[in-house]
Amino acid sequence: MEVTRIFDLLPHYAEKFKPKDDVIASKEVGKWKKYSIKDYIRIVDEISYGFLSLGVEPGDRIAQISANRAEWNFIDMAILQIGAIHVPIYPTISESDYKYILNHAGVKYVFVSGWDLLRKIDHILPEVPSLKDVYTYSDTEGKKHLSELIELGKRNPQAEKLEVIKNTITPDTIATIIYTSGTTGQPKGVMLSHHNLVSNFIASSDIVPIGEEGRAISYLPLCHVYERMLNYMYQYLGISVYYAENLGTIAENIKETSADMLTTVPRLLEKIYDKIISKGLKLNGIKRFIFFWAVNLGLKYKFNDNSWWYLLRLKLADKLVFSKWREALGGRLRLIVSGGAALQPRLSTIFWAAGIQVMEGYGLTETSPVIAVSNFKKNGIKFGTVGPPLRGVEVKIAEDGEILSRGPNTMIGYYKDEEMTREVIDAEGWCHTGDIGVIEPEGQLRITGRKKEIFKTSFGKYISPQLIENKFKESSYIENIIVVGENQKFAAALIVPDFVMLKAHCEEKGIEFKSPVEVIQDKRIRKVYQKEVDSYNAFFGETEKIKRFELMSAEWGVETGELTPTLKLKRNFICEKYKGIIDKLFDLA
Repeated sequence: MEVTRIFDLLPHYAEKFKPKDDVIASKEVGKWKKYSIKDYIRIVDEISYGFLSLGVEPGDRIAQISANRAEWNFIDMAILQIGAIHVPIYPTISESDYKYILNHAGVKYVFVSGWDLLRKIDHILPEVPSLKDVYTYSDTEGKKHLSELIELGKRNPQAEKLEVIKNTITPDTIATIIYTSGTTGQPKGVMLSHHNLVSNFIASSDIVPIGEEGRAISYLPLCHVYERMLNYMYQYLGISVYYAENLGTIAENIKETSADMLTTVPRLLEKIYDKIISKGLKLNGIKRFIFFWAVNLGLKYKFNDNSWWYLLRLKLADKLVFSKWREALGGRLRLIVSGGAALQPRLSTIFWAAGIQVMEGYGLTETSPVIAVSNFKKNGIKFGTVGPPLRGVEVKIAEDGEILSRGPNTMIGYYKDEEMTREVIDAEGWCHTGDIGVIEPEGQLRITGRKKEIFKTSFGKYISPQLIENKFKESSYIENIIVVGENQKFAAALIVPDFVMLKAHCEEKGIEFKSPVEVIQDKRIRKVYQKEVDSYNAFFGETEKIKRFELMSAEWGVETGELTPTLKLKRNFICEKYKGIIDKLFDLA
């Protein structure tokens, strides 16, 4: 069956692939609960009947606030096949954002995983006049359970009516409104059609060398377009999807499921790499020598351009060291797709050397999302780039360096905001991404910065902070960094140490680690970071060098406000929150 609408994935799966009990799976009370395609279709239809019995009509907005789990898919598909609009919402946003989104979208029903999330919005629900009811996936006193909606559907099957509605839904029908987390201002509702997402996951499916025998681990939020599109792509390819319990259980879940594929953001790969290196630092004698010999060799890896002598040594390094890395990641993990932010080239290099293929992609919520992604074709991979444009997507660089994109994946527009839509999508259909980049001679796209984040010093010199930050984050000692200095004489930075690596360093050097607050004041630790800053400054011109820096005593996160749900820096928030510290950096000038 041809897939032209998202819910066509269900009959497509049933027709094309062999029956299996783990089409999708998530953990309940410590055990994996698996669903076959028959289970999947039956539950989705029953929920659809339930919606119809409640009077839900095409175009109605239904929200879902939940971590990744099988139920997310059931609700998603049921909403889509009755012509309603799915409004997925991050579980980690602020109360004010919840209130804004629910009201702006005019949401009629909300589905919440349980009390842990419900308590964040329960008291604001009376302030959402369009809201009719709330359902949960776990027993929560005073709230309806998903099972009640399913039972309503069972008692009122309306197969003929459902089929009539499905036949009225076209590829151009709005499927979802995704509110971007944004680094400034109110969230914007991105309207995506069935065709936007279908075109993207079908084009992206070409890069995956895994068939229906494969398994994928999903941990990134399904409410984000990146993981959601890939979730559809897995189902299009017949790959089983296992939803990780949480960020802390990923390694364990990968081993339990013998997963072949993982989609991630660079931060997880950085943490995995730092954890491996910290273990290497604890080795002694010949074991330590061999470990770091292998790491240094791996960092010299070149894609499809290694001498026989290098490959011979790499084979030995693999047997002694890298095979253990793969074993720690379940033994079968073949492919990692990284997106959402720039991936450090050294991470791509070392993981490829270790026999773990890392593909990098780039896109926006507004482009459903993939604009460019690495692939296994000629010139499909170049470390430090996000690969060539996706099949069917056009990319060009504007005169000011901005990346422009055009294709079937470009959004319908922003919900209730035609003016903003016209600002982003021009008369010729080009989507203005706001990112700065270049196209390599071989055709790959390289991201070099964010247009709005570029600032000018008091000497009139332009600085792209993201370019500098990405380079500095190659340091194992730096978890995060923000470069500041607009209208100042020089660039400075706030640096969040990687406290795992810092503790390992302190243990090795015999430095007492009482607390992060105390250790960052230690002159010996300051020297370590000054050495790192000096080292990475060497890659930049004089006006771009970090002249002064301050170490932060705590990690930045979504909950503390410094990062968006997709782990991007909220620059305005950070500059306001740490204004006193930033001012001191420049007061010393």
